[in-house]
Amino acid sequence: MRPLLLLPLLGLLAGCATAGATDERPQVLAAAYPFAWAAEQVAGPDARVLSLVRAGAEPHDVELTPRQVGTVEKASLVVYLDVFQAAVDDAVRNSSRSARLDLTPYVNVQPLADDLDDETGSGNDPHVWLDPVRMAAVVRAVEQRLVATDPAHADAYTARAARTTAALRDLDALFRSRLADCPRHDLVTAHTAFAYLAGRYGLTQVGVTGLDPDNEPSPGHVAEVARYARSRKVQTVYFESSVDPKLAQTIASEVGARTAVLDPVEGVVDGDDYLTVMRRNAAALADGLGCR
Repeated sequence: MRPLLLLPLLGLLAGCATAGATDERPQVLAAAYPFAWAAEQVAGPDARVLSLVRAGAEPHDVELTPRQVGTVEKASLVVYLDVFQAAVDDAVRNSSRSARLDLTPYVNVQPLADDLDDETGSGNDPHVWLDPVRMAAVVRAVEQRLVATDPAHADAYTARAARTTAALRDLDALFRSRLADCPRHDLVTAHTAFAYLAGRYGLTQVGVTGLDPDNEPSPGHVAEVARYARSRKVQTVYFESSVDPKLAQTIASEVGARTAVLDPVEGVVDGDDYLTVMRRNAAALADGLGCR
């Protein structure tokens, strides 16, 4: 598993932290960092947001401690995406009283696929947060549920949600502006995580490892990606900084391209958040695709 650093200011659960006995605010559990970020923007000081992903855990195959499972039972709201994390699905399914917010109907989840479509795996693609428009839908869904859960702070939740969706509209506008005039539109990336982003901004994603960046693709698939990249005159092969870049470097060297970082925003380091990382992604794409 690759390391995953999570944003400290969210008050993350990390397997052992629990809300104080005197903290009567609604407790919101989020199944992954991007959902925790969205919930925190809406909650502000009026609700406590915790993440079910422990530091050092990969969100795709996270395992929950017994204490975390118990916290699901007591939560005011659990924000998750069905069929993304089996342990979270099981905990929610077995909870008799947790208020569930499955984001699936709000974000138009799509099957996992890319342009080559032979080793990406099966099932749905969970990386909905890489599309700012879908992320805004997450924010609005959290707002609706927090308003219903805690009507005393409804106006504050609504105001913070409005500010956050405005920031996400600005992010969407940034991507559209940076990617408006590009000679290349092929997004070759080690981790097949960017289909929603690619679809939103007119790019074609070709991934190497599929859904799990730790998977080892076959030599034949690596060769096929290299042939595709060469035929399309790809100049940049993207990888994420927390994963060994060897695969991306291998393909890049075969086709005379360079490598660059494109972050799937599954976790962040201190000083960053969802918006700062996504802005860097916009710049990395514009640079790698030769956009003017």
